[in-house]
Amino acid sequence: MTQANDDELAPRPVLAGVSAPGAHDLLSSVPGADDSGGSESVTTVLVAFGANVLVAVAKSVAAVVTGSASILAEASHSWADAGNEVLLLIANRRSRRPPDPAHPFGHGREAYVWSLLAALGLFVAGAAVSVTHGVQELLTPEPASDFLVGYAVLGVSFVLEGISFRQSIRQAKPAAQSLQRDLIEYVLASSDPTLRAVFAEDAAALTGLLIATAGLAAHQLTGSAIPDAIGSILVGLLLAVVAIVLINRNRRFLVGQEADPRVRAATLQALLDAPEVDRVTYLRLEIVGPRMVSVVGDVDLAGDDTESHLAVRLRALEARISASPAVAGTVLSLSAPDEPTLLA
Repeated sequence: MTQANDDELAPRPVLAGVSAPGAHDLLSSVPGADDSGGSESVTTVLVAFGANVLVAVAKSVAAVVTGSASILAEASHSWADAGNEVLLLIANRRSRRPPDPAHPFGHGREAYVWSLLAALGLFVAGAAVSVTHGVQELLTPEPASDFLVGYAVLGVSFVLEGISFRQSIRQAKPAAQSLQRDLIEYVLASSDPTLRAVFAEDAAALTGLLIATAGLAAHQLTGSAIPDAIGSILVGLLLAVVAIVLINRNRRFLVGQEADPRVRAATLQALLDAPEVDRVTYLRLEIVGPRMVSVVGDVDLAGDDTESHLAVRLRALEARISASPAVAGTVLSLSAPDEPTLLA
């Protein structure tokens, strides 16, 4: 029997289909198979980083010029996002380090550690600062000025954030379609924490810009700083919700989570379709990093070979499964005669 190893496939529940030299990739038919997600994630993070640095500088200048609490909240938000992108780049790089004797399934889960730190940074540097400043503005209101500068910066920021958001949608959409999932549902379930973080932060940034614009406009129309202060608090609360969602998702992947049921079903069917496999009685796919899973299963091989021949055939089957770039490792054992067959 195969004992579950602590790892398996993950990010966008997908098994890639790249053949190993001299061997056919057994899981090439699994939906969503794609080995380009890692480089695409780096591009998504770099686009987001560039946009956030430009936006953060512009918002900071606008906050000083106008004195708007909402724009200052947005500036702290953008600086927090820019810092988070650095952590996400570290997450992507460290998680792609090759396996070693101490980490036979690789270092994929390290991506969730750094992404968790990025989410905590968003909560502290973004949410807490925005709410605190908004409350201070309510207690000691300060008049704003140069509203046109504020509107111009918010408009440019919206365009830049939109470009970054479009890149994250561009990355997520093909995988969501291959798994027949709603885009937002896929992003939340994806094993790629960098994609989820950029998507969520950009969506929050666009929403926050609308809130800041409304707060600034209300400040200009009423002459009161209260709407502006409330806008700052709302931006902070929005960031807090996003940060909590991201923290919870990374926590779940760190403690261990199975791959998408559709990926499991497709993997099971691929095994049952293999001519050397008569039955599959146990199968577990556990996410061990972005777009990576470990495969653990019990199978009944066709024929009536001796024990030594069965061991060789079992190792060969493991190698065929592990030929997929999305599989970090495979452990197979022989099924007992009385174990029921899993149905695809």
